[in-house]
Amino acid sequence: MYFIQPTRDIPYLDQVLEKLPHVQVIKLEDHELYDATIIAIADVHDYLKYKWNLPTVVLALENEGTALAQAWEQGALAGWIWDKLPEQPDIALQKIDAQYKRNQDSRDLPSAAELQKRLLPNEIELTNYAVETYFQPSAYLSGDWYDYWKISDKEVIFYLADVSGHGVTSSLLTSWMAAFHGRSKTPRELIKKLNGMLVQENIEKHITMIAGILNLESHVLKWSSAGHYPPPIIFEPNQEPKILSSSSFPLGLTEDLEVEENEYILSRNARFIICSDGALEPFNGGLNEQFSQLLHHLQNESFEAPEHVADDIAILSFIRVK
Repeated sequence: MYFIQPTRDIPYLDQVLEKLPHVQVIKLEDHELYDATIIAIADVHDYLKYKWNLPTVVLALENEGTALAQAWEQGALAGWIWDKLPEQPDIALQKIDAQYKRNQDSRDLPSAAELQKRLLPNEIELTNYAVETYFQPSAYLSGDWYDYWKISDKEVIFYLADVSGHGVTSSLLTSWMAAFHGRSKTPRELIKKLNGMLVQENIEKHITMIAGILNLESHVLKWSSAGHYPPPIIFEPNQEPKILSSSSFPLGLTEDLEVEENEYILSRNARFIICSDGALEPFNGGLNEQFSQLLHHLQNESFEAPEHVADDIAILSFIRVK
């Protein structure tokens, strides 16, 4: 931490520096040369006059309460009295520093959320098909993710994943998946590789996933599930919805993950939809009742999530238009 030399005479300066042997003493005119994320300790008058950007604990004389109040309004982290420092000032500074870092992390979340959204796939043109997506984190960062990309002129591979839990760790795993996927050419290969890496690294998270490959000319859809719910849904004109159920374990639980491959041929105007379990949250009732309501709204293209949701939501749809 830094200690900025005061520009006025302070009779208690030497005794304060004795109690803070680990701080780095710097000159006021040099403060812009130093790391703006490290806490500085400085005289309250200098802080109010020069208005620097360093996070600062200010020191005031006992009769300078008004100056302390102004410093807090200006953004000072804490205010101490020159001749009445805390009994263990080093420990007090460590606590202030920890709180400051936590607050900084919170302020960084909106920027992190924007960066995460930029990793979502850009819209691409697909022969005979349209793609529709929906993405709504419950907080700033999401543990739900989807992606799709062409592996040839006539094939597109895709997945939708749901990382257990919420927060930074879950969102980092979605970014990891976004960086990793290009090495896989089939859904089964993608699931197997991701599972192997999760087990090997012993990350205390599991991931449910649906991955598939769609032939844009033959309309053959091949897909696999790794413990994911809700199951994939196919809506076709004048027909009841088709629920493509399968059973398997999520990623990250066992090395010996069995991956089934399923196949379906999409008819004209068919809609193939996969979504995370957060899509059930807007609806009341048990799991079956929630799923029935989700089916109804997806079939009628009337799904709307509330502004604030309890769980992340991701939806990926492929619609055959020709």
